[in-house]
Amino acid sequence: MIYTPEHREMMDSIRRFISAEIDPFVDEWEAAEVFPAHELFRKMGKLGFLGITKPEAYGGLGLDFSYGVAAAEAMGYARAQGVAMGVGVQSNMATPALAAFGSDALKREFLAPAIAGDMVASIGVSEQGAGSDVASLKTRARRDGDDYVISGSKMWITNGTQADWICLLCNTSEGGSAHKNKSLIVVPLKEDGKRARGIEVQKIKKFGMWSSDTAQIFFDEVRVPVRHRIGEEGMGFIYQMKQFQEERLDGAARRLSAIAWIQETADYLRQRQAFGRPLLDNQFIQYKLAELKTELEALRALVYVATKTYIEGGDVVELASMAKLKAGRLSREIADWCMQFQGGMGYTWDNPVSRAYRDYRLGSIGGGADEVMLMVIARHMGLMNMNG
Repeated sequence: MIYTPEHREMMDSIRRFISAEIDPFVDEWEAAEVFPAHELFRKMGKLGFLGITKPEAYGGLGLDFSYGVAAAEAMGYARAQGVAMGVGVQSNMATPALAAFGSDALKREFLAPAIAGDMVASIGVSEQGAGSDVASLKTRARRDGDDYVISGSKMWITNGTQADWICLLCNTSEGGSAHKNKSLIVVPLKEDGKRARGIEVQKIKKFGMWSSDTAQIFFDEVRVPVRHRIGEEGMGFIYQMKQFQEERLDGAARRLSAIAWIQETADYLRQRQAFGRPLLDNQFIQYKLAELKTELEALRALVYVATKTYIEGGDVVELASMAKLKAGRLSREIADWCMQFQGGMGYTWDNPVSRAYRDYRLGSIGGGADEVMLMVIARHMGLMNMNG
């Protein structure tokens, strides 16, 4: 996959938007531990940034997923990764299954406002006792006439304190295969601007990604129309596995922006004197930065190959898992070395590289931990059976 001038033009537009509408405010948003999602998303929606790969019938641009990856790569340059992650949830995590499998009415009610930035979306998969092991989740929706009645809770919900709705994966039948008893349901979290009945939201304080609000959400006999189900009943696990691929490629693409920290660290070391010469004259530092850039370019190639395969309709599970694994590990290694080379200044709380260190650490945990990615890859290699 090679970016065209149209890809580059879109990426430049996003980076100009970041410079004007995001970066000047990230210190304030980090301190508040939340960014104003409704305000920011409305601005992004007017520019078409939230529906790049979504159908034109619902306000999207109707472009292929290579443009979604290009947008994610550009968003990664925001000076607070929490903001970029919140945008990624809206564009490539909470909405792909709705766009692909939802009814026309459901898409007009929830997808179109998400694309326009008039509604904030979230994705609800993980639970306190079921993170990477999606099959073991406990949240349940029982059928009652034309409604589902939902009880349970979801953990680590990005945009959780602000979201208007959540794409919820829950059990809709008892027994049978854990892969065939789940459904995806759009659950409104607000009614007339207030918290919906039966919904409780508790904010979670995190190690990094401070500008992104994260919550645990509790569902106590929450009644939702059956028409809010995305696609067929019992297909939720399958839909979510497909949705995960876009999430993982989005996350990996955002980590390509780590090249900025290599460049900024080199610039800093060029000015920083030690023992009568610039620190950048140290050969070890030169070689390490060169090695990190080489690794990052290898990741870029992997992300682009995976994206091309996905667009062409190929099985991308292994490649997306590899990209996600490599992106999480490499980005935190880059942040670690950049902090090391910047020394005491790098270790100060207000230094942007220390924020990158905290933010990038999530890459090996969220969206499927490294160990799960390795398990998926090993299975595709034929190294273990499905029960191993």
